[in-house]
Amino acid sequence: MRRPSRLLPLVLLAACTRAPAALEANGTVEVRQADVGALGVARVVSVRVAEGDTVRAGDTLAVLAQSAARPNFEAALARVRTAEARLRDLRKGARPEELSRAEAELAAAEAEARRAAQEVARLRPLAERQVVPRQQLDNAVGAADAAAGRARSASEALALLRAGARPEQVAAAEAEVRNARAAVAMMQGAEADLVLRSPVDGVVLLRSAEPGDVLAVGASAVTVGEVRAPWVRVFVPASAVPALRVGDSVDVTVPGAAGRWRGRIRSVDARAEFTPRAALTEQERADLLFGVRVDVADPSGTLRPGLPVTVRLPLVRAAS
Repeated sequence: MRRPSRLLPLVLLAACTRAPAALEANGTVEVRQADVGALGVARVVSVRVAEGDTVRAGDTLAVLAQSAARPNFEAALARVRTAEARLRDLRKGARPEELSRAEAELAAAEAEARRAAQEVARLRPLAERQVVPRQQLDNAVGAADAAAGRARSASEALALLRAGARPEQVAAAEAEVRNARAAVAMMQGAEADLVLRSPVDGVVLLRSAEPGDVLAVGASAVTVGEVRAPWVRVFVPASAVPALRVGDSVDVTVPGAAGRWRGRIRSVDARAEFTPRAALTEQERADLLFGVRVDVADPSGTLRPGLPVTVRLPLVRAAS
C-alpha cells in the first residue's frame, strides 16, 4: 500500500514591491511510501535493512516464518510424488513380473480346480453304491465349485493386467496429479510471500518490526520511500492563485545549502484551506490559502523525506 507522507509545510512569502514576478514558499520534501508487510500472521525471522538504507526493487527487506508452512509443504510434495507414480504405472501397464505372478496364480488355480473335479468324479459312483458317505461327495462338490471360482477370478485378473488401465482410470489419475501439483504451487506462492522484498527503488524510512515479533495480517514490517520522485506541498494565498500555471517550471533550494533543483507545478487545489497555525503575519492570518503540489526532478535521490526546502513559484502577470 502506498500513501503520501503528511507533513505540514511552513509558508513564507517573499514580498516584492508592486508587481512581484515570483513568490517563495517553504515546505518539506515528501515521497510516495510503500508499506511492506505480512499477508498472513507470521513471525519475523530476520530484518535485513536499517532505517536510512538505500534499496533497489527486489531487494530482501525481511524474512518471515509460519510454523505449519514447512511440514504442510513436505506433505504436499509427497502427495505429488505418489500421484505421479500411480499415473506412470497406469500408463505403462503391468510390469513383466506382475504378469508372471498372475499367470502363475492362474495356473495354480486351474490345477486345483482340475484336481477337485477329478475327486468329485471319483467319489460320485462310490457314493451311488453307498461305498462312501453321501456327505463326503457333497463336500468334494463344494470344494470343486470353490476351486473353479478361484480359477475364474485368476483368469479375469490376468486379462485385466494384459489389457492395461481403462481410459477413465488414467483420466482420474491425471486429475489427481494436477490437483496435487496445484496445491504445491499454492504453497510455494505462500512461501515466497514470507520473503519481503522492496517493491521500488528507494530508501528505508521506517523499520517497524524486529526478529521475534509476530506480525498480524497486513501489518507493515518496513516502509520504503521512493526518493527519486519527491514532491513538495506548499501553500499560497488566494491572491496568487490566478498567477500560477500548472506545468510551469519552478526552482527548489535547500536553505543554507548549495544546489538547485528543477520542479514543475503538478496541481493547485480547487478548494481553499484556512491559514495554518504556522502563518507568521497578520496578513497571512487573514488569507485563505491554496495548496500547491510541486514535483521535483531528483534522479540522484539527494532530497530526503522531511528535508525543508524553498520553492520559487513564477507568477504570470495578467494582460493589461
